[in-house]
Amino acid sequence: MEDSLHTENHSADNVSRLKAVIETAIDGIITIDRSGIIETVNPAAARIFGYEPGEIIGQNVSILMPEPDRSQHDQYIENYHRTGEGQIIGKGREVLGRKKDGTTFPFLLSISEVKLKDKLIFTGIVHDISGLKKAEAALRESENKITSIIEGAVDGIITINTRGIIEMVNPAAARQFGYKVEELLGKSVNMLMPEPDSSLHDGYMHHYHKTGEKRIIGIGREVTGMRKDGTIFPFFLSISEVNLMDRKVYTGFVHDITRQKLNEERLRRYAAELERSNRELQDFAYVSSHDLQEPLRKIQAFGDRLKTKDYEKLSEQGKDYVDRMLNAASRMQNLINDLLNFSRVTSKQKSFVKVSLDKILTEVISDLEVTIEKTGAEIIRSPLPEIEAEPTQMRQLFQNLLSNSIKFRKEDESPIINIYARHLQRTAHLTATPGDEVAEIYVEDNGIGFDEKYLDRIFNIFQRLEGQKFEGSGIGLAVCRKIAIRHGGDITATSQPGVGTRFIITLAIRQPED
Repeated sequence: MEDSLHTENHSADNVSRLKAVIETAIDGIITIDRSGIIETVNPAAARIFGYEPGEIIGQNVSILMPEPDRSQHDQYIENYHRTGEGQIIGKGREVLGRKKDGTTFPFLLSISEVKLKDKLIFTGIVHDISGLKKAEAALRESENKITSIIEGAVDGIITINTRGIIEMVNPAAARQFGYKVEELLGKSVNMLMPEPDSSLHDGYMHHYHKTGEKRIIGIGREVTGMRKDGTIFPFFLSISEVNLMDRKVYTGFVHDITRQKLNEERLRRYAAELERSNRELQDFAYVSSHDLQEPLRKIQAFGDRLKTKDYEKLSEQGKDYVDRMLNAASRMQNLINDLLNFSRVTSKQKSFVKVSLDKILTEVISDLEVTIEKTGAEIIRSPLPEIEAEPTQMRQLFQNLLSNSIKFRKEDESPIINIYARHLQRTAHLTATPGDEVAEIYVEDNGIGFDEKYLDRIFNIFQRLEGQKFEGSGIGLAVCRKIAIRHGGDITATSQPGVGTRFIITLAIRQPED
């Protein structure tokens, strides 16, 4: 009696335990009879399909299926009872379910057949794989994006294993080396290298695996590659090391710099040619100016003798000839001196030092004191910055600009010259290095001005807009431009005829280190 009671209690405990497992299971569990009528459903299954358990118990299990499975299910069960051949029973597979709101979702269904004492039932385990499917779809989309990026990349991308065997190569890389993709897969990456790199590469890989010492991996550098036709070309190679689950691979990014190298060489040759040409022009200007001095001195000396000793003996026409000759010689002397000054801007360079532009301007105004008093010029000035410059050239710059403003004054109005500065950062300004600090110096006057369509001309050597009305060689503003450029800047102007001119001079505050 006690044994029987103990057995009954043990059986009851097992049933309770089994029921608890079913009720708390994450996967859905559904039992149907041989006709497909739902007999039991655990909370997880009801939740997965969007029902309350009481809503589906007693219903045909086909209500949980979309078409065409819904209409075909009864026939499927009947065929199974008749033939014993099942499509899912005892096997399991991925199928689609239909929720209460009509939406469908994928799940993994495994069905077992259970023979009780008095009847046959089927138990289905429902494992919702909606999240897994979304993750797979997202992964596929990500893989497709990565593949599209790799396939469409302009730069070459090559992946090799630890033995140097090419596992992946994109079309750009194959094109760069003159191969088809299939010609490279499974081959040693050495075939893309000229000697001695081709023979040394395996040793480099072995050395890296043994010591961890990097030469390119994670660093990148300029190397040379060999095309299928044997030609050599330069490219920048950067390599990343990728640790997969079971192995290590290396991905190389190939950026062809053939065009860049050609442009660099072309630019180098152009710069060398320009430097040579400038040097020849400077030498020519300097030597020519010196060579012209001696005959000019003779012309002036003999002209002066004529005027001193024999001037009164000459006819009026002869006196006119002597005066005109001496005036021409004087103008020629001024032109030669200006030409020498122009050539010295770059040929006689001195080191840059800290210069107070305020102090330089004060000295220049003092030097021009007689001219300023004679013309009644008014100089209005604001504080100017300190910069790194050549003091003599800064004096030359200010003297040329102030003299220019005084010279090209209106006949009925005293010149007013305003000089001030702005200190600013520039991302890129003419010859200044990007990011340099520069000073903009403004020299404004109320003179005769000029038409801005001639702006480019006024800074070219020997260019004059006023013809013979004003004295000068047309070199002063050209010298100003050379000085400004040498000091990391440039010069430009704004003007209106009859209103005046404003010169804007840009100068780097700190000169770049060599």
